[in-house]
Amino acid sequence: MSINVSGVPFVIGHRGAAGLAPENTLISLRRARLEGAKWVEFDVKLSSDGTAVLFHDDTLERTTTGRGRVKDCHIDTIRKLEAGAWFGASFAGTRVPTFAESIQTLADEGLGANVEIKPCPGEARRTAEVVCRMIAETWSDSVPGPVISSFDRDAMAVARDMLPDAARAMLFSGLPDDWKRVVDELKCTSVHASNRHVTKAVVAQVNEAGLPLRIYTVNDPARAETLREWGVSAVFTDRPDLIKD
Repeated sequence: MSINVSGVPFVIGHRGAAGLAPENTLISLRRARLEGAKWVEFDVKLSSDGTAVLFHDDTLERTTTGRGRVKDCHIDTIRKLEAGAWFGASFAGTRVPTFAESIQTLADEGLGANVEIKPCPGEARRTAEVVCRMIAETWSDSVPGPVISSFDRDAMAVARDMLPDAARAMLFSGLPDDWKRVVDELKCTSVHASNRHVTKAVVAQVNEAGLPLRIYTVNDPARAETLREWGVSAVFTDRPDLIKD
């Protein structure tokens, strides 16, 4: 597995290209690449049998025809769900991809990735262990090593211990008072925070600590340019067709 992440660009497609295709699907990853994105971000959690899948919510209803909790649903059932028609009729037939399929798609498309560990409640350590093991064993050397991120500190502790040489980012909404202690404890190499709470002073604070700051989710080109001027290293966007490197 390559760990060179020096080429993380300013624009990262959020959940692929979530404003243009069903989020966290292979077609969304490919659409981001088509729009010029060199990197994408997506969420990974586990099905009931421990298969890593691309999915954001804890429950199935919003983006599929399924019902109930992802962690209670076997991969065989998840694979049969419709995961595209909710976004638009032209996406009917889209399926929830496995993390393994997504790793292969990244290699096929030449995409770097931010892999967000998005565990279901009570599944943080197990989810992180599966994700990190798959990255170590199957990540393609043809693309940059991933940035591994999570809001969950237990998940990030697993990533620290299992992949000590990988790039890791602690995810926050607003930056808490003890953010630096958390980042240092987990040996993170960057900070990710919400566009809703970021200020010029926050950017300066993180940059002064010598860490890249990446901001989610930014869909307005003028806002993206302001953040760039403040010193933000990257933005996650649903619309890589509007915001360019």
